[in-house]
Amino acid sequence: MTPAHFAFSAGFTLGLTGLALHRRHLLSALLCLEGMMLSLFVALSLWTLQVESTSFSPLPMILLTFSACEASAGLGLLVATARTHGTDRLQNLNLLQC
Repeated sequence: MTPAHFAFSAGFTLGLTGLALHRRHLLSALLCLEGMMLSLFVALSLWTLQVESTSFSPLPMILLTFSACEASAGLGLLVATARTHGTDRLQNLNLLQC
């Protein structure tokens, strides 16, 4: 395993571990998701450089676009949650209440 492969694998694993174990606040969950998307972006960028094909070159930018859309939707939900519930703690959110 090359150091680059180890770096993005470790980054993805750390993001997934943080998402699984530290789910107290919505903001920390969003940061873990962003770390996972960043490691996927690096992995996809390295893969397109290894393949050396022009047909795969827009894939990292498409992933980055979806990541930005995901981040904006997550921050919008964070603001809406903070306004309605007064906090971003995930334990205080009950999805069955109106």
